[in-house]
Amino acid sequence: MPSAAPSAPPHTVLEDVLGLAIGVFLASLGLFLLQEVGAVTGGTAGLSLLLSYAMPVPFGVLFVAINLPFFVLALLQKGWAFTLRSLGAVVVAALATPLHGRWLGVASIDEVYAVVAGNVLAGMGLLALFRHGASLGGFSALAFIVQERFGWRAGYVQMSLDVLVVAAATTVVDPAAVLLSALGAVVLNLVLAFNHRPGRYMGL
Repeated sequence: MPSAAPSAPPHTVLEDVLGLAIGVFLASLGLFLLQEVGAVTGGTAGLSLLLSYAMPVPFGVLFVAINLPFFVLALLQKGWAFTLRSLGAVVVAALATPLHGRWLGVASIDEVYAVVAGNVLAGMGLLALFRHGASLGGFSALAFIVQERFGWRAGYVQMSLDVLVVAAATTVVDPAAVLLSALGAVVLNLVLAFNHRPGRYMGL
């Protein structure tokens, strides 16, 4: 009878810190690109972008505020460690997203490129956060919990919820931007679905 595969060694504190930092950097850069072209994506990040286009409230403030109820859920289901890491990731991403504009100095950017690249970066950032015991709150936290409890892939769970956010964008942005946003949301969730599966490397 074959022996069981050895369990993966836990991450060190340094590995977790670096993994979380890289995840937040990639995700915030992706959100910056989406914001530059007035697009949205799925999850609470997409909902926050959408509301920031319709209200005189900064994206970062909305992103933190919208995620607060989901952190209660995360605390009840995942405990303090996951919740505090996720809260920290959301706050830093909210602060970092507008700062990319100071360093990049983007004068113009192709919309399709920005939407695809932004969602790929956000997806890879979420993967890094997932694998180091955190998320960007909201739908990703819920999807992470559902995956662990029921074995449903996090990407597919989040994709279902994201459809609602992109559909709501029709009330704020023009149809072309909605179509691009829908494409971007699919790209982001395919990144998660193909790379974050039950039984695969979880980093916990």
